[in-house]
Amino acid sequence: MKIAVLSGKGGTGKTLVSVNLAFVAEHSIYIDCDVEEPNGHLFFKPKEIKNENVSVWIPFVDGKRCNGCRTCVDFCKFNALAYIKDHLFVFDEICHSCGGCVLLCPQDALSETPKKIGEIKKGSSDHVTVISGILNPGEASGVPIIQSLLSSSGEDSLYTIIDCPPGSACVVMESIKNTDYCVLVAEPTIFGVHNLAMVNELVQLFNKPYGVVLNKCFEGFNPAEQFCLENKIKILGRIPFDHQLGTVNSDGRIASKEIKRYKDLFTDLLLTISEEA
Repeated sequence: MKIAVLSGKGGTGKTLVSVNLAFVAEHSIYIDCDVEEPNGHLFFKPKEIKNENVSVWIPFVDGKRCNGCRTCVDFCKFNALAYIKDHLFVFDEICHSCGGCVLLCPQDALSETPKKIGEIKKGSSDHVTVISGILNPGEASGVPIIQSLLSSSGEDSLYTIIDCPPGSACVVMESIKNTDYCVLVAEPTIFGVHNLAMVNELVQLFNKPYGVVLNKCFEGFNPAEQFCLENKIKILGRIPFDHQLGTVNSDGRIASKEIKRYKDLFTDLLLTISEEA
């Protein structure tokens, strides 16, 4: 069962939920798809790490064949190609590796060459297989790394927990498209409701079953809870606003490993998700 954990913004507790769900599940796989700033490994501290490079194909120019027709320049919507002073230049930092320029070149002056954009790190921590992707700074898109992450996970575990990037952009879409269930993490603020609404719309667009975990809950009015009630969204569980939890989490420790009540809380949450899915 593949469970994606996502939120409309950073700091809501997405990694907190992901890490603890993976820990309370037996023989689980944790995949950190937040490739621009992965931090799940800080909690698991995996051992026996294996690295794998991830590359994409970018255009390579044969200057002898190029006649300056600019077909490729006109095609590229990302402005990764420019013809200046009788030379075609490729700006690989903004190339999205679609390959269209190579296909369209009437002179066959463009071919493709590999370029490393990041890497995958795979290790183990107790009963959890930990897989993280890291995108090199300045690269245009983390989608190729996320695709490699999800394809390398295998199917040898009952639970695969996918820690998605924050927001609702294409990297999030790639992370959830083949999942069985989505968990939306929300905090009790007006800003939190705004971002919850974005990811709520996204999972509905993908027609995914989903529910919400309310984090940082305290007594009194909770705008995120009100949003769920008004929109008839399943509330999977509530995590309290707890200084002890905040301390353990900020120290890079796993709450369900060290505090029994949180082990019980996340075990119940995983059971609820399984029943809902």
